[in-house]
Amino acid sequence: MKAYEIFKESSDDLGISIFQYLRDEQKEVYQASLASLTQNRRLRPVFIQRKPVAQQIVWLLKNVQLKGSNEIAEHVLQLWLMKAHQAVLVEFLDGNGIEHDGEGAADDLPDDLDAKKLKTTVEKLLADHDSEVIRAYLHTFNLQSLDGFDALNALITETPELQFGEPTAAPAVAEETETEEEVPATEEEKSKDEPAPKKKAASKKKAAKKKAPAKDKDE
Repeated sequence: MKAYEIFKESSDDLGISIFQYLRDEQKEVYQASLASLTQNRRLRPVFIQRKPVAQQIVWLLKNVQLKGSNEIAEHVLQLWLMKAHQAVLVEFLDGNGIEHDGEGAADDLPDDLDAKKLKTTVEKLLADHDSEVIRAYLHTFNLQSLDGFDALNALITETPELQFGEPTAAPAVAEETETEEEVPATEEEKSKDEPAPKKKAASKKKAAKKKAPAKDKDE
């Protein structure tokens, strides 16, 4: 599972809480994420910054669920977990005997995890913390290995709390993404790269208007 899919499959409440936390507690990370996502969509950051905060966060969440935002999504998840849920990271790494910097960052990860230690550690994490946070963390941790860690893949397969269900609000996301794409074309950039069909039609009309007065003068 990719990072953008973690956002897509998680509840909207979790996604909104992630960006709300970043805006309240990690402003530089929030602004950097906004800048990266708007650049991905060929928009100026101000186009989103001038929206009310609640609308900014909804826009960020919907756009971080896109495949093209995968790298940004992974960065956001890692920073949110490191800052907001450091205790979870430390407990997981300690439980699995993985050395870290004391704040949940490990430079040297093993090729695989001990299945027994992993199960005991995850069971305790699920008992002590929000299961949705633990699920997001374990899937994010699994991204550190090309095909995931075998022991963790197996544990996810046999543990319903660690599995994702249906996406929470896919239709709403798709519908509003289309709306957002239309707005910047007229209001924001007048796209240098790909002129929209509407713009071509408009230029034809302008040309027609210019020709009409010219004929009148000749007559």
